[in-house]
Amino acid sequence: MNIEKYLSNFFRGTKNPTLKAMNFLMNELDHPENNLNAIHIAGTKGKGSVTEMITNVLINEGYTVGKYMSPHLIHYNERISVNNKNISDVEMEKLINKINPLIEKYNIQSDVPITLFELETTMAFLYFKEKNCDFVVLETGLGGLYDCTNIINHPLVSVITSIGYDHMHILGNTLTEIAYQKAGIIKEDS
Repeated sequence: MNIEKYLSNFFRGTKNPTLKAMNFLMNELDHPENNLNAIHIAGTKGKGSVTEMITNVLINEGYTVGKYMSPHLIHYNERISVNNKNISDVEMEKLINKINPLIEKYNIQSDVPITLFELETTMAFLYFKEKNCDFVVLETGLGGLYDCTNIINHPLVSVITSIGYDHMHILGNTLTEIAYQKAGIIKEDS
């Protein structure tokens, strides 16, 4: 399989905010996102740095740590890693083969097809479950409330870095509206 060609078929932008596709995928896959000890990070600036710092502190303490971030710096596979070792093309292809029939099923019954970020997030959850990660550090892609990563119901910790004016066409025109979207990752009892 040519992974780059396969991934290029997915919409890379944003759509109307909803977790409908993620709920469908997680239900079909028996909820790989459950029982992950997640540290969830949102914000305008500093998400990547905080993700790296937390990941490396936990690895240095001897834990197995899954990391999900975007965008990648050099190679696409950087988005999903365990103990800073990127997912391989072979591992990614295996996950795609498992998820693709579900994507086709969803796309047939939905007006809006599954996006690249929804696929990536699903791959990450499956991979982290498969690798028995002690902790998973998740960086939101956009906002928080309706971000694909927010399918996590009970993060251990929710971190919000500095907030500024970003993606205003989706998140809102004021800092209050944007902060509300980012704060959507905060869950009761976490």
